[in-house]
Order: sequence, then C-alpha cells, then structure tokens
Amino acid sequence: MKVLLFNGSPHKEGCTYTALTEIANTLKEEGVESEIYQIGIKPIGACRACYACAKLGRCVIDDGVNAFLDYAKDFDGFIFGAPVHYASACGGATAFLDRAFFTAFSSGRGDIFMHKPGAAVASARRAGTTATLDQLNKYFTITQMPVISGRYWNMVHGHTSEEVKKDFEGMQNMRILARNMAWHLKCREAAEKAGIKLPKQEETVFTNFIR
Repeated sequence: MKVLLFNGSPHKEGCTYTALTEIANTLKEEGVESEIYQIGIKPIGACRACYACAKLGRCVIDDGVNAFLDYAKDFDGFIFGAPVHYASACGGATAFLDRAFFTAFSSGRGDIFMHKPGAAVASARRAGTTATLDQLNKYFTITQMPVISGRYWNMVHGHTSEEVKKDFEGMQNMRILARNMAWHLKCREAAEKAGIKLPKQEETVFTNFIR
C-alpha cells in the first residue's frame, strides 16, 4: 500500500510540507508507504479546454502534469496539500490539479484516481482554509474517490514551518487523518481478498442545462 502526498506549495519545505511530513510519519507507523510529490516553482499552465487529451491520451501542455499522471498510477491513495492564497488553493496547485484530473478522465485513464481514497490538506497563516478544502474535495467527489477525513477539518495554521509545529491540534489531526487513510486502505485490501468487487460502472451521460 502506497499513498502519494502532493505538495502544491511553491515552498519545498514550508508549512504544507510540514503537515504532509507528519502524515508520512504516521502512515509509516501504520505500515503504509508514502512519498511526497513536490510540484515545484516552474510555471504551470491553466487548462485550455482544447480537449486534445481525449485524442492524445495526454495533456498537450508538457509542464509536469503528464509526468505526474504516469507516476501517480501506481499509488493506492492520495493526499493533496495546498497553501491558501487569497482564500483559496494557490494558483499553481489549482492549475495542476485541474489538468491532471481532467486529463485522466478524458484520456480514459480515470482508474489513476477512481475509487482510490483521497484527502485534502490546507495550510494557512489565518483564514481561507475551509474554502480551500471545499475546492480540493471536489476533485475527489467528481472522480468517485472516497473522501478521507480527520477529526476536524484537515488544516494547519502558521506562517512558518516552526509555527505549524506549534499548532498542536492541527498536527494531531494530521496524524488522525493518516490513520484513517491507513484504515481505509487496509479495509479495501481485505475486501479485495474477500472477492468484493468495485461498483459497477455505467456509461457517462452528459446533460447540458438548455431547453
């Protein structure tokens, strides 16, 4: 069992990284492997809505999203972390995830994410965390991913990594989130061994809001 911890922050070892590291340490205690995936500071293009991915099987913009999808396919669960910028997830993470999830769906590779558990983590100095979590959770609920929670909303507060470490409630919730993720993965493994299959899929139906 492996969980991919997505660091959508431009800071490699900042506040979001500190929260994800706490999760990684707890997952290890639970016998679950994990890796932190840093998107870095290179420019990330927004989705062009060109639908080329449906024909090419990959995003037409080659700035790291395709490499991420190739890498992500071998993981069993995902936790996406992002800092709050102007009361929502930072622009780089939003552009990256918009294209990653859309490309996976449109190119017929939805199984990269579908039915795999997902969780969101928001990091902020002060406010905007709940709006950011609502934003990130929508990637999961449109992709049939079970949403994993903690005991509180998955957020940490602080302007620096050292301040985040002093958010004792937030850091505790990162550990609870990690244990809940590990429990879900173990339940899924047990279900597969018992012969319980994934839900039956139907052909996608699109209904436009027109008369």
